[in-house]
Amino acid sequence: MINRKKVLRIWREEGLKVQARHHKRRRPAAGERARRAGRPNEVWAIDFQFDSTSDGRALKLANVVDEFTREALATRTGRTCTADELVGVLEQLVATRGAPEHLRCDNGPELIAWALRDWCRRHGATTTFIEPGSPWENPYVESFNARIRDELLAITEFCDLTEAQVLIEDWRTRYNTERPHSSLGYLTPVEFHRAWTEHHQPEPALS
Repeated sequence: MINRKKVLRIWREEGLKVQARHHKRRRPAAGERARRAGRPNEVWAIDFQFDSTSDGRALKLANVVDEFTREALATRTGRTCTADELVGVLEQLVATRGAPEHLRCDNGPELIAWALRDWCRRHGATTTFIEPGSPWENPYVESFNARIRDELLAITEFCDLTEAQVLIEDWRTRYNTERPHSSLGYLTPVEFHRAWTEHHQPEPALS
């Protein structure tokens, strides 16, 4: 039988220490490391919110925000949001704005995470998956979430899904067109995007 006290005495005399256990953490791939957006369409952030209609049935909002312009590009409101439905939202945005270079979101439900990876691969984009329970790693869409929660979801009772879709889409439009942001020089997101685009138009070629 091993004499525990003797073993411990020898460890102390030899100055040995028990190695502390460390949980392994996945090292993000190069395409997943955080980046700061420096132009429109460089980084889109995605996040989900939940609410309910007056009958207690769930509402699920899928919010997409351009991190540079702060534009709320989409807020899809439904009872659920499957991977295919979220990809459909992104495809509609690409049809009018072009594809982003990068998507930032949490590494949530597995099917959605894989669908986003596949979508990014098709469009030549990369992804950053934030750590679970770390909303501060996705600040721009979280800021949008907080505003729509405080100004609409927390004070409005939606009778049904259709009413929720109409009121939420109206709020998103006004957020983009009527709400100046101090971080954007007190321009609305749409005004800031337009001003940035005009300023960065290439000079006409001299004949």
